[in-house]
Amino acid sequence: MATAVVQEDLVEYGFRRVIITITAVLCALLEIVDTTIVNVALNNMRGSLGASLTDVAWVITAYAIANVIVIPMTSWLSQQFGRRNYFAASIIIFTVASFMCGNADNIWELVVFRFIQGLGGGALLVTAQTIITESYPVEKRGMAQAIYGMGVIVGPTLGPPLGGYLVDHFSWPYIFYINVPIGIVATLLTLSFVRSPKYGEKLKSNQVDWIGIVLLSAFIGSLQYVLEHGQQDDWFNDEWIVRLSVLSVVGLFFFIWRQLTYAYPIVNLKVLKDSNLRVGVVMSFIMGFGLYGSTFIIPIYTQSILGWTATDAGLLLVPSSITVAVMMPFIGKLIQRGVPQTYLVAMGFLSFFIFTYWMHNIMTPDTGEEHMFWPLIVRGLGLGLLFVPITTLSLSGLKGKSIGEGAAFTGMMRQLGGSFGIAIITTFLTRFGQEHRVNLIGYLDPTRVAVQEKISGLQNAFMAKGYSAEIALQKAYKVLELGVTKQSTVLSYMDVFLYLGVLFLFCIPFILLIKKGKNKVNPSEAMH
Repeated sequence: MATAVVQEDLVEYGFRRVIITITAVLCALLEIVDTTIVNVALNNMRGSLGASLTDVAWVITAYAIANVIVIPMTSWLSQQFGRRNYFAASIIIFTVASFMCGNADNIWELVVFRFIQGLGGGALLVTAQTIITESYPVEKRGMAQAIYGMGVIVGPTLGPPLGGYLVDHFSWPYIFYINVPIGIVATLLTLSFVRSPKYGEKLKSNQVDWIGIVLLSAFIGSLQYVLEHGQQDDWFNDEWIVRLSVLSVVGLFFFIWRQLTYAYPIVNLKVLKDSNLRVGVVMSFIMGFGLYGSTFIIPIYTQSILGWTATDAGLLLVPSSITVAVMMPFIGKLIQRGVPQTYLVAMGFLSFFIFTYWMHNIMTPDTGEEHMFWPLIVRGLGLGLLFVPITTLSLSGLKGKSIGEGAAFTGMMRQLGGSFGIAIITTFLTRFGQEHRVNLIGYLDPTRVAVQEKISGLQNAFMAKGYSAEIALQKAYKVLELGVTKQSTVLSYMDVFLYLGVLFLFCIPFILLIKKGKNKVNPSEAMH
């Protein structure tokens, strides 16, 4: 009874609820935008810090590793320190680390501060979700998830154009400095307006599962490194990749054993006994795969094949994000009115299949922006239909403290899904590109009349510009080679989109495995 009173006390109204909602969404946006904003600045960082491409990749890797380590522990850390204090401290760590990233003098200094930034940022995602949902009464919880979802799904898209603009008009440190004023305001608002529920007893230092923390860090940190660096290091042909893969598997085994046998686990694995959460965790993984995978592949295609600038490539995704933002409130209302989430999720997966199949069909070496507009709108529809229903479905069979723990699992799996997606897409692009190149070269038989005419035409064109016959011939072959490389790369992008679509289509039957949960989930019960 006392717990119910505390939960009811956390519901906010009027001005206070607006401020808390803005604060939480702002913090979730800060964290997610920072996962993608650095992508467009890596070349500038390399130049000014004198780093190699492999070294500068650690700027992304360090942040991602810190994120996935801290997300599963957020429920436990909130209980230890009180949610408001933990949330405010996370914002302060994130903000200070952002400032230090901008001031870094060398690449490894930047990597260390990015790791610290990731430790602060990882907590913002799941804790922001719980704060928002607890601030709304039960009948408006679907809308609360929709508001949070806008930040989570729009965030990855905002990073590249914002980063491109700041790098083009200022310099790369400003992609970090922009966090500082927002972080200061968010900290003050959190301390002034956010409240903490009453928790059980805080654990003493000798009760804390330090071994569990080390095992979690070893398992998930190693896995994230393998995913980030697998393709560039040639996967299991690299000694470090093999070692860290073994460490990850061993760490996972002992981490699971430790959490199931220790009296005070940092991650409550028993919550996964709920069948809805198990299916929801898999769906969150696949949604992360599609969300971060498509956010990664489209800018690379437009920049490397179509020759667009980083800013233009980022801006291409904005209509898709606006579609998501428009969709979210409507999805929230549909769930409030009792529309089964399974139908919405199935429609979301189907929409994503249509988007990927459409992209597969329109890809050429000179596809225009107008060709990609409507497929990307369909992508926005799909993501809008997936996020809120998957989240509410995952938590629909849970009660009390278990809801916060379930939310941490779905958040972690969404992030890991993105990491797996980017790693697999990168590998497939390289491997498929090599296969298509070999196949296309087979068609360039010098004995064929069409090939001879093409080479002769190119040679004559170069000779007309003043080159000798020998150099003109070399240049003709070079043009043909570049054409083959470009075509093989486009074909590999087409393959990746097709396989992404099949993955989403394959998920639709499994939606039927989910039991019908109550539509209006009460995440305020989450002692998170």
